[in-house]
Amino acid sequence: MLRRRLNRLCGGDEKRVDSRTIYVGHRPCPDTEAFIPSKFCDNRIVSSKYTVWNFLPKNLFEQFRRIANFYFLIIFLVQVSELSSFIICNTEKDLQALPATIECEQPQPDLYKHYLAFLSLGPENLLLKGATLKNTKKIYGVAVYTGMETKMALNYQGKSQKRSAVEKSINAFLLVYLCILISKAVVCTTLKYVWQSKEGQDEPWYNQKTQKEKDTNMYLKMFTDFLSFMVLFNFIIPVSMYVTVEMQKFLGSFFITWDKDFFDPEIQEGALVNTSDLNEELGQVEYVFTDKTGTLTQNNMEFIECCIDGFQYKHRDTRCELDGFTVTDEPVNKLQQKKEELFLRALCLCHTVQVKEAGSEEVLTDQVDGIDGMQPQPEEERGFIASSPDEIALVRGAMEYGFTFLGLESKSMKIKNRENNIEEYKLLHVLNFDPVRRRMSVIVQTKSGETLLFCKGADSSIFPRVKPEEVDRIRMHVERNATEGYRTLCVAYKQLSAEEYAVADTGLREARLTLQDREQKLMAMYNQVETGMSLIGATAVEDRLQEEAAETMEALQGAGMKVWVLTGDKMETAKSTCYACRLFQRGTELLELTVRTLEDGRLKREEKLLELLRDYHRRAVQDAPPVKAGVTRSWSTANQDYGFIIDGATLSLMMNPPREADASQYRSLFLQICQNCTAVLCCRMAPLQKAQIVKMVKNSKGSPITLSIGDGANDVSMILEAHVGIGIKGKEGRQAVRNSDYAIPKLKHLKKLLLAHGHLYYVRIAHLVQYFFYKNLCFILPQFLYQFFCGYSQQPLYDAAYLTMYNICFTSMPILAYSLLEQHISMEILLDNAALYREIANNAMLRWRPFLYWTVLGIFQGLLFFFGVRFLFSNPALQDNGQVFGNWSYGTIVFTVLVFTVTLKLALDTRHWTWINHFVIWGSLAFYVFFSFFWGGIIWPFLKQQRLYFVFANMLSSVSAWLVIIILILLSLLPEILLVVLRKPRGPHSRQVYLFLPFPF
Repeated sequence: MLRRRLNRLCGGDEKRVDSRTIYVGHRPCPDTEAFIPSKFCDNRIVSSKYTVWNFLPKNLFEQFRRIANFYFLIIFLVQVSELSSFIICNTEKDLQALPATIECEQPQPDLYKHYLAFLSLGPENLLLKGATLKNTKKIYGVAVYTGMETKMALNYQGKSQKRSAVEKSINAFLLVYLCILISKAVVCTTLKYVWQSKEGQDEPWYNQKTQKEKDTNMYLKMFTDFLSFMVLFNFIIPVSMYVTVEMQKFLGSFFITWDKDFFDPEIQEGALVNTSDLNEELGQVEYVFTDKTGTLTQNNMEFIECCIDGFQYKHRDTRCELDGFTVTDEPVNKLQQKKEELFLRALCLCHTVQVKEAGSEEVLTDQVDGIDGMQPQPEEERGFIASSPDEIALVRGAMEYGFTFLGLESKSMKIKNRENNIEEYKLLHVLNFDPVRRRMSVIVQTKSGETLLFCKGADSSIFPRVKPEEVDRIRMHVERNATEGYRTLCVAYKQLSAEEYAVADTGLREARLTLQDREQKLMAMYNQVETGMSLIGATAVEDRLQEEAAETMEALQGAGMKVWVLTGDKMETAKSTCYACRLFQRGTELLELTVRTLEDGRLKREEKLLELLRDYHRRAVQDAPPVKAGVTRSWSTANQDYGFIIDGATLSLMMNPPREADASQYRSLFLQICQNCTAVLCCRMAPLQKAQIVKMVKNSKGSPITLSIGDGANDVSMILEAHVGIGIKGKEGRQAVRNSDYAIPKLKHLKKLLLAHGHLYYVRIAHLVQYFFYKNLCFILPQFLYQFFCGYSQQPLYDAAYLTMYNICFTSMPILAYSLLEQHISMEILLDNAALYREIANNAMLRWRPFLYWTVLGIFQGLLFFFGVRFLFSNPALQDNGQVFGNWSYGTIVFTVLVFTVTLKLALDTRHWTWINHFVIWGSLAFYVFFSFFWGGIIWPFLKQQRLYFVFANMLSSVSAWLVIIILILLSLLPEILLVVLRKPRGPHSRQVYLFLPFPF
């Protein structure tokens, strides 16, 4: 298992082409061969983050990634978590004795490729782990892959600890303040011994040393003094900040769940927060990776119209058009022509749809890939099961015109025509759809013995294989439907003679039985059979978008986010969805990098891949106009918009080329091209490939913040890989929701989640972090300066009660309330002006310039507090009775100015006032005054020394003290007031932002 995991990490699984042999019924190998028992993986799947063995080291590593935890541990020396169990799934198969041998390839994560050499088995015969048995009572099967070798397990992305950009900034700032703390301790320790080296200073007459002190080692004493200064100044490291941050994240997450705009009446649910640690990350997203089916679209296809031999039949309107002109004498519901019936028969036969018979109490619904609840059907109608929703739409479209598909029984397909007569066709072969051919075909035989081939596919795939004169009558309708955003398919047929069918049948069977180069041989046979066809018509199907999907995508792009669509669907389907969502515009030039574009007889696929990458890089990057001055975001694009399309097979070749040296070059060119494109479409993606794409972008230059959103189990890997994972409560189960950080009912809710909640969460917590460092610097700087006037004796400036209560009671509640309730810009403005999201991009409020501003402000105010009060104490007579203030009065005055200044600074920053803000701000100041009177007005029996007895009351009896306190508060806040008044905003909506942001970065 360890070797398999290493292979996965190194991309080795995709390169394994060796086969394995499975003996059904424990059949031994032939006598002529040596018998070596096969060792296969058991059926246990481990998907937990922790195990019994790795919990302790892994959890400790996660905890000590926060530098503060390591620092607090050291300080504690100076003065286990949740265990997730194994998720084990054991399945046992009761197989009847069957003498057979199956030869298949080694396990690999590609969902779309699988080779079996046994009775012409292929991918359609492989049931993936997690499949549900439908429409049949029981089956017999053979387990070819088990446990961690199943495709689902190979595509599973392990959970990792996600850390926000704010947390990383806190670690960086903490290192700076830790250096300041150590510097202060070193300076004071050094100056202490320099000062004591002078005669009479080390041992004054009033403080004689004991014999033990004289015998103490000099260096040990210096180290002890250093630790004492560290403890004295350790309040500069805001321990309470981490508690406040956790409270802010936890309590703030409830605003998402309480938001009524996120409530969906259809499912009677709202938003869900699984991880509150990433709230602020919602305001820093640069790349959005979204699934298509069920996320951008409703996965609900509707048949719109069809074109038969140049006649246009609209399902919504009972009329017929010829080359754009309405013909009123041929209504749709009275089809008589032979081509019309042939076209409808083709729709009823050319598919892989199964009929779902309802039980006595079962509600009939269509199903796509096992997804229930597509469209409830009346009792007299049948439900359908299909691998693609557009197949169901085409079958139902034929039903509207009088031809009904009744089902497939023992290779016999039955349909009911307009006269309610049952027609039977023998299904001979199914030529499956693949992304290279972009078409599928069936070969059927009528009761009269005629052999017919029906083919449907993309226009670019069908038109070259039919007569040119037939194309002209259909092309105009196909292009118009594509322009309108509909998914179009062309339908053709061919009558096979007995000789032609015999050749085709033999070739197809031989190709399916081979193990080596099966794809190439099948492709050659498909191309040979699907030639010389006659074009019948074309269809237009609408894949309904999610509500407000296009508006949401426009808002995200307007906010500066890059949107990538990662889907397992075929390219044509996904491309039409991108146009409908306005990710691709009509003027967008599409750069395609797919298997079809790599087909070149002159060059190898690797050489053609490099040639295309270089060509696209030249067009999208090198030849692009220079970026406008002042614009530094990667989302800025040239005048010509580019869109990029890549498929899973090409991505595998790019990620794992034959020569490892080419991998970095491929990825570098690919990322540079994509960064200059307005949108990127990745189609035919396996779940693990989705995660690889997200990881590649996440680890690219600049480490951009990524977000993945999806609704199905196949999206779990990319949801876990991205910085932020969003699950949609859709129709494909709740695996995406359970593995996500946040869950929302509809895609449209993503707009408010990011542009409003994310923006505000980031601003609030960024201000909280900067404010905590600032107020603690103001708090401890006078303590440091006081050492210069007390002989470096580690004498504290403040009383122990003030030291304890400063961060716990006096200044904690105002910033907590601010970080929960502040709205410097209303949510309505944030939603209407997506560009405001850019103002806080790239962690703007926690970069070094704002941090330097807050630090300088803290130093300025700390110096003003200390020396302003010292100026007051230059006059010895401060009381009416002629008595002078002592050192505790000095510290109390400094502390009073400090508490009022930092609290009023927060009041100046507040833009959205509520009764809670008023209560905690003015209440905290009132509580400080009350506590000071209360603490100093009573002789406490548990205190050995009553340092503040009536100190606060005596201080307020002095008019000079009142005057100094008021003047110092005003002088401390004056620079902040002037900065707000004099600073000019830039841009139409920058006034709201710049009135709030602490530094004009």
